[in-house]
Amino acid sequence: MALDMAKYRRIFLEEATDHLGEISHALLSLEKELEGVEAIDTVFRMAHSIKSMAASLGFDAIADLSHRMEDRMEGVRRAGRVRDHEELAVLFRALEALEAMVAAVAGDRDPAPADAALLEALATSPAASSAPVVDGVAEIAPPVVQPKKARS
Repeated sequence: MALDMAKYRRIFLEEATDHLGEISHALLSLEKELEGVEAIDTVFRMAHSIKSMAASLGFDAIADLSHRMEDRMEGVRRAGRVRDHEELAVLFRALEALEAMVAAVAGDRDPAPADAALLEALATSPAASSAPVVDGVAEIAPPVVQPKKARS
């Protein structure tokens, strides 16, 4: 049984490393064009894949951070773009943290949980910082429409 776990761990490390490389490439692309739909989809899909693999192997810290990144990217997908370079910087920080966590697994160490400030930054809505956020997506109320005044 330990042999099987070692096999799955090795596969996780190979695939996670590939996925992190794809995320890095996509984020670099988004630095040039914040509306890069293909790059946005790539980051979303790769974060989702890492989340699933990590969760199935019990790497909870990796699963949590990649889930938060996936949720954030769902909001970016809905907006059709990364809001600005500040938001992109948060995504790069998440990438760096995931890389460190995967490196910990490669070194036979348990990955430490992500920094709380990073998790909070990922949860901050890309649409409006004051709007409530559910699963990384802003819950924005529709605009209030005032009735027209009757003419006398």
